[in-house]
Amino acid sequence: MPISVSPGSPGGPKSHIIKFINCRVVKGDKLVNEDVWISSKSGKIIQSQIAFFEHQAIPDEIIDLGGRILAPGFIDVQMNGFAGFTFSHVPTDITEYVKGLRRVNRALVESGVTSYLPTFPSARGEVYHKVLPYCGPSGIARSPQDGAESLGAHCEGPFISPAKNGMHNLDVLKEAPGGFQDMLDCYGPSNLQPKHDSNDVLNPAIRMITAAPEVAGVASAIPDVVDRGIVFAVGHSEATYEQMKSAMESGSTMVTHLFNAMLPLHHRNPGIFGVLGQGDKLQRPYFGIIADGVHLHLTSVVIAWNAHPDGFILVTDAMHPAGLPDGNYDWTNGEYFVKKGNVLTLNDTDTLAGVTVPLINCVNNFYNAAGVTIPEAIKPVTSTPAKMLGLEKTKGCLEHNADADLVILSEIQKDNRKTLQVDEVWKFGAMVFKRQI
Repeated sequence: MPISVSPGSPGGPKSHIIKFINCRVVKGDKLVNEDVWISSKSGKIIQSQIAFFEHQAIPDEIIDLGGRILAPGFIDVQMNGFAGFTFSHVPTDITEYVKGLRRVNRALVESGVTSYLPTFPSARGEVYHKVLPYCGPSGIARSPQDGAESLGAHCEGPFISPAKNGMHNLDVLKEAPGGFQDMLDCYGPSNLQPKHDSNDVLNPAIRMITAAPEVAGVASAIPDVVDRGIVFAVGHSEATYEQMKSAMESGSTMVTHLFNAMLPLHHRNPGIFGVLGQGDKLQRPYFGIIADGVHLHLTSVVIAWNAHPDGFILVTDAMHPAGLPDGNYDWTNGEYFVKKGNVLTLNDTDTLAGVTVPLINCVNNFYNAAGVTIPEAIKPVTSTPAKMLGLEKTKGCLEHNADADLVILSEIQKDNRKTLQVDEVWKFGAMVFKRQI
């Protein structure tokens, strides 16, 4: 049984250092048997040699993980809502919005998610202006009790193709004849204004924008978007291979939920998917995959991973009933969702409205379908999304001076299915969730 012991002498000065031993640590593509030291004071991972030899510091606490897996905290870059809260819903009383965000942050960590992008489906400008300021990067206080942190908002629309709108309201979709100025007007100039954080990383309120490059004026806006430290993702799009390639040349580095809401692969027009296998000089993009078993056949998931493993990012695209019991949940314009298990249908019909699968379930679906190693299964929710966001030095890794956002996992095998189970979650060097046995 894993144990926790304190080596320090009673009454002695505290080092605020915690040492994890007897653990299998995710390092790159390998599981490494080594100790991990963290500081509960700085909320960072620390190098044991520096702490011990240079500062003569010894841990206040040693935690024996009993051979379990120690991984970086998970990152979900596409999530529309959670725990009954929808990011794009504006209440009359804005204090209720803030309370809802706090509820999401505290509930999310139970699934291993320590960082995320609150995602906004296509909406009217007033929605963005009112609530995006509350959804920007939230980790500046480095407060573990706050739970998961926002890394900035993901605006999925409204500059998308009306032919590939999915669940997005056609009435709010926009073109951008004025180029980037139209995006400034839509989202609000302050939400697109880059700010440098303590690590000298650009930190605008909006971290990612999903748009369709073939929509009028959108392609010309791409350089202005990426110059502000914002990821430009292509999605909900009828873009051809050539249009996608041109978007990449302008600075696009991401594809939103590959396969869904885009032209299918065709032998004469490979479309957006074609750039994953293109062999010319452009760096291939990152891409999101919803491996919930509903949005995509799991064989399609494996095909995408084989095409470009280093760009493969697992996302949930979760809706607000995620984390709640089965039942009916209000949506918009008098409509409602019916939640049965992890599937949402619209108004008691068979129309699929979304899913509520936790990110760890997507990891396990991919893990079993692709037959990959544990590090390969965890990489799409840790180091790969961190690199896509330009945060690879602080998130998604267990290197010295990275944030001490940790997930402790155990392995379970039942009926020929392997499952990774979230046992504990640590945020900024403090435990924020422990599974009840």
